[in-house]
Amino acid sequence: MLAICNNLGVLPEHFFPTDEGFDYQPSHYLTFLQEHRADFTVISGVSHPNVDGGHPSDISFLTAAPHPASSSFRNSISLDQHVAEHIGAETRFPSLALAVNGNRSLSWTGTGVAIPPEQSASSVFGQLFLQGTKAEIAAKIREVDTGRSILDTVSQQAQALHRNIGAGDRDRLDQYFSSVRDLESRLQAARAWENRPKPVVDEPAPTDPTNSAQFIQKIEVMYRLARLAFQTDSVRAMTLMQNGVSTPAMQIQGATISDGYHNLSHHGKAVDKLAQLKVIDEWQMRTMAGLLTELKSVEEEGETLLDRTMVLYGSNLGDANAHSTTNMPILLAGGGFRHGQHLKFDTANNYPLPNLFVSMLERMNIEASTFATATGAMRGLEMRS
Repeated sequence: MLAICNNLGVLPEHFFPTDEGFDYQPSHYLTFLQEHRADFTVISGVSHPNVDGGHPSDISFLTAAPHPASSSFRNSISLDQHVAEHIGAETRFPSLALAVNGNRSLSWTGTGVAIPPEQSASSVFGQLFLQGTKAEIAAKIREVDTGRSILDTVSQQAQALHRNIGAGDRDRLDQYFSSVRDLESRLQAARAWENRPKPVVDEPAPTDPTNSAQFIQKIEVMYRLARLAFQTDSVRAMTLMQNGVSTPAMQIQGATISDGYHNLSHHGKAVDKLAQLKVIDEWQMRTMAGLLTELKSVEEEGETLLDRTMVLYGSNLGDANAHSTTNMPILLAGGGFRHGQHLKFDTANNYPLPNLFVSMLERMNIEASTFATATGAMRGLEMRS
């Protein structure tokens, strides 16, 4: 599973088709994906119940935790981490959190702690595929063991503290203990993997674009990294936050982008800003088409890698200009579902997006009658026969 959030969304009038079902006419943006029409479903009229607050809502994209802009907000577990808790031990990495242009994360633990995302594709490539020397491996194991001993010491101190505090603080300390136990299990898994040879790939390490204006180029590098990670079964749950809020005027081949992405998203219907946003959105679709092409090019036991990989693309904002968190643009590709349709729900009374998360968990053979604010599996989304 690869879950992607573009936290400035897309222009909805160019993304959503007007008609529904399997015979829908593609919107302008979806024409860039037409060679893959049978491999994706576009979904409209969905949102996270009670997730509001405009830009801060990106951290609830995979958690559906309500009111992310409130002072008392505490996040809940994200979809990818729920997956990692169930099957993460089967791969070298339980999960991978990635980001472009910023450290905002889509990945959150069960205790509501953000997992810092990796922003360097070359660094992650090294962790995945570059085998260290015996001395380097031994040093890494010592680092892991040191981390475990520190956790042991801190846990003992916290347990002593537990006896001398009030009920409210005990609750906070219990949350802390849960985080410590999660870290302990991750460290134990990391130690076990250190002595196993890393997979060998016949491709060079990626070169990280150094300029934050190279937004599209950074996304392309991360998409390639994701394909390699899945192809080698190094991880099965990945997230990618595409942080447009921190992106300056972009460098896009053949286009003139004169303003920062965030400012353009607050276009106020200005023709020039809308034209520049349209170019950016088109390139988002082009890069998505490239990712799907790469995943389809890899064969695995009679299927393509795309057949066995769910790619979720969307945004926490239905309309960035209005800071609206309803009618979120959502696209699901691959994973063996019966695709090729536009699932159109009520734009005035949205269908819960977490229902899609339940369907995705079920597809990964993880029993899930519900997740977050879901009311069940997604209506109209079926497996391919």
